[in-house]
Amino acid sequence: MADKNGRLLMELVKKPGNDKCCDCGRSGPEWASYNLGIFLCTRCAACHRHMGAQVSKIKHLKLDQWEDAQVARMKDIGNLNSKMKYERWVPPSYRKVVPDTPKVLVEQYIFSKYSREEFIHPERQSYTSGFMEGYLMKKGRENNQFLPRKFVLSEIENTLKYYVKDRKDPKAVIKISDINVEFSPEKIPYSNSLQIDYLKDGSTRHIYVYHDDPQTVVNWYHAIRCCKLHLLHVAYPSATEHELLDHLSEDFDREGFLYKTGPSPKDVYKKRWCSLQGRKLMYHVDILDAYPKGEIFLGHITSGYSVVPGFVPGYRESGYGFTLHTPERAFQFSAETDDDRSGWIQSIERVLKIPLLPQDNALAAILNKKRNDSIAFFNR
Repeated sequence: MADKNGRLLMELVKKPGNDKCCDCGRSGPEWASYNLGIFLCTRCAACHRHMGAQVSKIKHLKLDQWEDAQVARMKDIGNLNSKMKYERWVPPSYRKVVPDTPKVLVEQYIFSKYSREEFIHPERQSYTSGFMEGYLMKKGRENNQFLPRKFVLSEIENTLKYYVKDRKDPKAVIKISDINVEFSPEKIPYSNSLQIDYLKDGSTRHIYVYHDDPQTVVNWYHAIRCCKLHLLHVAYPSATEHELLDHLSEDFDREGFLYKTGPSPKDVYKKRWCSLQGRKLMYHVDILDAYPKGEIFLGHITSGYSVVPGFVPGYRESGYGFTLHTPERAFQFSAETDDDRSGWIQSIERVLKIPLLPQDNALAAILNKKRNDSIAFFNR
């Protein structure tokens, strides 16, 4: 009987829809929730176990014994039917879960989907109301200490505010439309964290926050994305929703330490934490700096931008170098390994080949003005 059920399961898991994890889409699922009737990958199956057997009962397709009734339920439901029920009201702004999505986002998506049934009952989605307030632990601008700060998000006002202690006036008022939020960057020493970026006085300001409760952080993340989508609909009424979704939030394309030298051949290399985000390459003195030391706008390859291995003749050579050419200047970086250098070059090249959008030109004007003002100040 076990062989018969095993063969039936192997036939079911090959059917369209069942051949990918029901939650993240990873190919070749090896597990299943036999009460929900769905096929799962190893990571998502672990998240289901975390919910508890009262919600999801997990078995391995090959290593566990299966009863006839359990196999029959898998046949009756399957991934496609399950999605029609449990994903009916997923908000358009909700970040789609894929195989490389951060674990906390995957886990909270699964809890929202099955345990809290938020996508069956949309009234349970607190992050779609256009308003949210609460306390998050925020890193100080000048130190590494995280302290509780009250945050208030308002779509009507297009603002994210945070307050110090019990003061009535906010410490900062940030336009939601100017925000980029990254979920749980590895450099922040807390898994339930966010990095909130926005332009302030021509430079990118970084705010680092976390909360002990993963659901709280995920709700804040999706609340910001939801507000941004609504605001983008107003600003760009002719754009399709699919086009707008690409501008809700943007994780880093690449981060890590590089060595960078200045514009003079006599300048030495200094270790910098570098972050590639969209069309910006930022370099910092320390990993969790509030502001980058400098920012380089990455234009299009047809406008004088390129990245090549090696050093400019006459300049110091150190490690595995590469040069980023812009119309104004050649920036020289050095990596510790050849693989790291290749990774940075490939990541930057991808950006340089992407056509510019209107908002990219606005960003270029802001960053270039800031750079030119800094050069004029030091040349006085």
